Amino acid sequence: MPKTPRIPIPSSVREYIFQRDNYTCKSCGRNQDKTILNIDHIIPLAKGGSNDISNLQTLCKNCNQRKKHYIDSRFRRHFT
Repeated sequence: MPKTPRIPIPSSVREYIFQRDNYTCKSCGRNQDKTILNIDHIIPLAKGGSNDISNLQTLCKNCNQRKKHYIDSRFRRHFT
């Protein structure tokens, strides 16, 4: 499966994802008051995931670093 090219996520899309996910990490449940939040690809680009908004989620910095480029069923449960 070919890797999808990485593109910058526009600030308006980042804000939409944060709002949609209630400024809460989809893995551990921490909110923006307790951690730094990131935008993450649910299915990593390296595994053929897309840059589509439906493939983006909010993760805290720690959960995002643990997930790396892997597909983890815990992170996909909210979108199946």
